[in-house]
Amino acid sequence: MAKKIILTGGGTAGHVMVNVALIPKLKELGWDIVYIGSHQGIEREIIGRIDGVPYYSVSTGKLRRYFDWKNFKDPFNVLKGVWQAYRLIQKEKPDVVFSKGGFVSVPVILGAWLNGVPSVIHESDLTPGLANKIAMPFATKICLTFPETKQYVNADKAVYVGAVVREELKDGNAEQGRKMCQFDGKKPVLLAMGGSLGSKTINDALRANLSTLLAEFDIIHICGKGNIDRNLEGQNGYKQFEYVNEELPHLLALADIVVSRAGANAIFELLALRKPMLLIPLSKAASRGDQILNARSFEKAGYAEVLMEEDLTNESLQAAIHRLYENKDRYRKNMEKAGASDPLQTLLAIIQDTARR
Repeated sequence: MAKKIILTGGGTAGHVMVNVALIPKLKELGWDIVYIGSHQGIEREIIGRIDGVPYYSVSTGKLRRYFDWKNFKDPFNVLKGVWQAYRLIQKEKPDVVFSKGGFVSVPVILGAWLNGVPSVIHESDLTPGLANKIAMPFATKICLTFPETKQYVNADKAVYVGAVVREELKDGNAEQGRKMCQFDGKKPVLLAMGGSLGSKTINDALRANLSTLLAEFDIIHICGKGNIDRNLEGQNGYKQFEYVNEELPHLLALADIVVSRAGANAIFELLALRKPMLLIPLSKAASRGDQILNARSFEKAGYAEVLMEEDLTNESLQAAIHRLYENKDRYRKNMEKAGASDPLQTLLAIIQDTARR
């Protein structure tokens, strides 16, 4: 009889993409796969494109560290979600639950625990996010992307796995990417992106320096949904995308250097592809500081140039991009020393070992 797994995670693409990487491998092993996400999160759109994976939604709420009137309502949404997840898990009878994080995962991990179903969490960042902090006491295993994270979690549950990277990203074709962007190949290519939701800070900074940068680079700009600047459409050497999926491997293959936020999934994908990167992490004013820790870890390892958001000016951005490009070969050599482990296979083995027998 085939084993069954429930996957969960959402809110941003980073909380979904490891699941996307796992699905084909689980199918090869003959697993039945079910996904539980939120009603309107990006996970619904991404998983909806995958055949043979039923999608169920549960109620969820954002757990904020700041005052908001929604803080009084959202705990009840989470409790409702726990009940919904409990009933779904009771009905589906999975052998194991795997969570990539995000607030929708909290009801699902709690629902699994209430049903006596083992669960595995994968934590992307160097320090655990709030949703995973809440869920971790109820999980069976906690898989880590950074070895330093062990100090923040239950050591008996923790297993260092590394970053899981979608295999299709490694199959990009630079020439295909060039055709998509209609570049002539005479200049190096800079790719700028701000995560699945886009980054106003990166968008604004790039566009403020566009004419100067276009003198030296062709530029691919993944700017987020609703953030296309129609006034810049047709600009020679500048190609905008709201969000990319099938195109991403080809665009990454084309890129010589990348400007990015410092979300863990994104930067480990760039590491796996040996792409020199300028990281502009979310500031502590807009986050819990996890991206800053991620960026500093990569800077220390010699994988990335880092520009703090509070230090971002036209001059500092141009200088950092020029330094990155001038030193691109040194960054690539450092990234080649990162090793060739296979986190995806390690994670699959942990899931199989954790599943009810």
